[in-house]
Amino acid sequence: MLEKIIDLDKELLVFLNGLGSSSFDGLWLMITKPVYWTPFFLLIFSFVQKKLGWKNFGYYLLFTALLVLFCDQSANLFKWYFERSRPCNDEEIKTIIRIVKSSPSYSFFSGHATNSMATAVFAFMILKKFYKHTYLLLLFPLLFAYSRIYLGLHFPLDIMTGYAFGATFGFICYKLFSKFVIRNS
Repeated sequence: MLEKIIDLDKELLVFLNGLGSSSFDGLWLMITKPVYWTPFFLLIFSFVQKKLGWKNFGYYLLFTALLVLFCDQSANLFKWYFERSRPCNDEEIKTIIRIVKSSPSYSFFSGHATNSMATAVFAFMILKKFYKHTYLLLLFPLLFAYSRIYLGLHFPLDIMTGYAFGATFGFICYKLFSKFVIRNS
């Protein structure tokens, strides 16, 4: 059963990665780097600060930092435990996919997907009662994590697992934030 899932995962990666074009490689290399998302992060921070005030915004930043630290290190632990090769290093498919970027580290599961979904869910849960179109925040992890498939760095299952892990802990972080910060404001 697991073998069948892995085979389907590789087939989906070959398909999704094959949709790429060298004329868009530069764009996806930018999308995958968090530094290029800085204006987006600052915009979200300004929305949160405006609605929560400076004191609670400081707590929000602390919770976000702890969330990213936890999610990132958890993803790394899983990578070291499972030692799944990245698509760019997978002997079975590396000659048939587009490899835009390579990495010697392991693949399962994606830290990009985990961190982006965790922070997006956390911010979404805080802002959804204030802004009608807050759900648009969830486009960030979709683009950010898809860049990893496009570049040949992660399989779709790595991304989906990262999404599930990140969404779960982003929600837990929100619940803790609500209990210890918002309730005591």
